[in-house]
Amino acid sequence: MAKNRVIPFGYCMKNGEITVDFTESKAVIKIFEEYLNGSSLLQIAKLMESEKIQYSEDSDKWNKNMVKRIIENDKYLGTDKHPQIISESFFDQANEKRVSKATSVCSISEDLQEIRSRTYCAECGHRLSRIGGNCRCAKWDCRNPDCYRLEYQLTDQMIIGAVLTVLNTAIANPSLIESSGEISVYFPTADVIRKQNEINQIADSTQVDFDRVKSEIFKIAEMKYECCTYNENPQKTAQIRSLLKNHEQLNSLDIGLFKSCINRILISHFCTIEIEFINGVHIKNITERIGENHEHSAQCNNNSCESSDGDKPQ
Repeated sequence: MAKNRVIPFGYCMKNGEITVDFTESKAVIKIFEEYLNGSSLLQIAKLMESEKIQYSEDSDKWNKNMVKRIIENDKYLGTDKHPQIISESFFDQANEKRVSKATSVCSISEDLQEIRSRTYCAECGHRLSRIGGNCRCAKWDCRNPDCYRLEYQLTDQMIIGAVLTVLNTAIANPSLIESSGEISVYFPTADVIRKQNEINQIADSTQVDFDRVKSEIFKIAEMKYECCTYNENPQKTAQIRSLLKNHEQLNSLDIGLFKSCINRILISHFCTIEIEFINGVHIKNITERIGENHEHSAQCNNNSCESSDGDKPQ
């Protein structure tokens, strides 16, 4: 294994001072030129090996990380007692390209980030992982070690297509997003019933202790309040209905509408994409396997969706 260099590639130590190594400095310039001419880091590493250029005294082996460190090392501009090897404009061009390539490969759009933050495995409940950055081969999968991988390749377009289909179905069939349930529900516990009986017995006695009755009434009022539940779903249903009312059918994803209406996307391991609206209503979009290579469409079976209770849109 090659020893780590103390002095950056391109330089050597003479008479106690850092100076330019003629052979290595020519290689540094060539590395920048090749990179700006379109060569990859790995291609440049192989080029250095083919030209018998040693990276260190005991090794002529190169890898792409060595090349990357050279391209991003600003000491070649003549800093920190290192003589200049690369001009500032040359250095800036190469590193602007490096940053641009890294960003284009690793980053994804804000729309996809919003979708990723709401997409979960239907089996285990963990958020799905999106692998591949901003490239055509990006795919989604469940990476929970206690769960298991998807049975098919799930792509960005499959998820976006499913969301579009469900939103368009809800726009055309507003009844699908109706949720049942009262705004507030009260369920008394056994302790509340017991306390109420105690108060009734005190009130029915011949000599009523009004201070005690008053104190007990305050206690039971607090206990009853804790038994009340508040259901926001009717208000959220009204919110969704208002957003979708008279809305035109979508040709592309409206990320604002998506964020306002949809709480989660649930992906099963068997070709089902289920959309959960903010009011708790679920609408399923079942993708279809096509051919022997297990490709999938982004459409619902028969171009239709179904709600979680099995109702088909009218």
